[in-house]
Amino acid sequence: MNKQSIMEKWGLLVLYCIFAAVGFIGGPLLLRVYFLHGGSRKWLSSALQTAGFPILLMPLAIHYAKRDKAVPQIDFFASPKLLLSSIFIGILLGVSNFMYSYGLSFLPVSTSSILLSTNLIFTALFALILVRQKFSPFSINAIVIMTLGSVLLGVGQNGDRPEGVTSLQYLLGFILSIGAAASGGLALPCIEVAYTKANQVMTYPIVLQYQFFMALSATVFSIIGMAVNKDFHAMQREADEFGLGKMEYYLVLVSSAVVWQISYIGTLGIIFYATSIFAGVVSAVLLPLTEIAAVIVFHEKFTGEKGMALAMSVWGFLSYFYGTYKESKVQTQIDSTKNQPK
Repeated sequence: MNKQSIMEKWGLLVLYCIFAAVGFIGGPLLLRVYFLHGGSRKWLSSALQTAGFPILLMPLAIHYAKRDKAVPQIDFFASPKLLLSSIFIGILLGVSNFMYSYGLSFLPVSTSSILLSTNLIFTALFALILVRQKFSPFSINAIVIMTLGSVLLGVGQNGDRPEGVTSLQYLLGFILSIGAAASGGLALPCIEVAYTKANQVMTYPIVLQYQFFMALSATVFSIIGMAVNKDFHAMQREADEFGLGKMEYYLVLVSSAVVWQISYIGTLGIIFYATSIFAGVVSAVLLPLTEIAAVIVFHEKFTGEKGMALAMSVWGFLSYFYGTYKESKVQTQIDSTKNQPK
């Protein structure tokens, strides 16, 4: 890989990290706005996290129009095997989204985010099992430090049970949030496995198709739940009673769907150009940034524990990023040595 290709790869990786940041920070805030001003439908809020998948048709259409017609179709269209795996992972994602939404309805955003940060631990565990992920001192340091930061946040949260929520409901929210973190942690290595076993070159259009069908199946799963729970009938009533207004109700729903979809574009791009572990690290480092955004938007308290957690998360993220950069540089030097004429 030449120097220009390396710079292009890192540039795209940074871009996908930005996409992930927009979704991971904006998504929970918009969902919080929905619940805060009168929204209460769990299946609807679950569907919003993947319902923005039609926006993927635009970049897919552009890539299709610009494709090299001399190149075999297999280099543009995802194989049935790959799409089938995206459907199964999409269902897993739908389950994770529902548990997250249900848990959030009983927990403060800060507590829910803290519990979801354990996603990194589950991602590391499943990556070790499924993709035989090798851990460098830098990655181990990052995981330990960022996990300790999340624990520090948890220790600082006392008496945060919302008014009107029973102890049993709070416990249920706690369990569901951990379940969402576990299932989300399983999904990331599964996507990486699907990429490596695709038996075809993974191009960006194929990644977009993978995301499209994954989000489609997750949305269908949530829509079935909405139909059973009669959420479609309740939406009109919710819109009429929404605290910010009827038009704002639908604006929150649409904005939420778009923002969450941007986060998935970022996450799958990160896995494509790096690893599932790195995607987990990025999501973990965004936790305290979400806390800061909540302080600004909802005027929540920014405690000393949150400040320490932010510092530890940034430290862990930089450690992992630097370690990955060093490994990439060493591998490039090895490849250059092998390619030199004898």
